Amino acid sequence: MNEETKEILLLQIEKLIAYGSTESTINPDLLQYLSMNDLISMRNNLMEKVGRLSDEDKKWLEQFKKYE
Repeated sequence: MNEETKEILLLQIEKLIAYGSTESTINPDLLQYLSMNDLISMRNNLMEKVGRLSDEDKKWLEQFKKYE
């Protein structure tokens, strides 16, 4: 798998879950555990839900955020 492609998908996903924040929100260490299909599926699902995320969806997405 091409890590650069995973990085691009990660950036796209971060933009979708940022909720207006401009800082990085996903722990990049997760890339080693997520397949390309996982990332593509996550991105596509988020694209469908943008603007209509429920509190439950937001709570689920919190597990992927990076806290310093």
